[in-house]
Amino acid sequence: MTFTIETEQEADTRWIAEILELAGVLAYGTTRDEAVARARVLALRVLAERLEHGEEPSA
Repeated sequence: MTFTIETEQEADTRWIAEILELAGVLAYGTTRDEAVARARVLALRVLAERLEHGEEPSA
């Protein structure tokens, strides 16, 4: 399973990372790498929860 991670630096210098294929999966970080890592962790949580509830893991 492959996901697209989009990143952007905010005006306040924070970074935001969003997993485009998983609605609502976005995370902030003080660096781009931190934001991406947090988004990946959140994506894993979302996918695990979907599996636990018998849902399809993909969007």
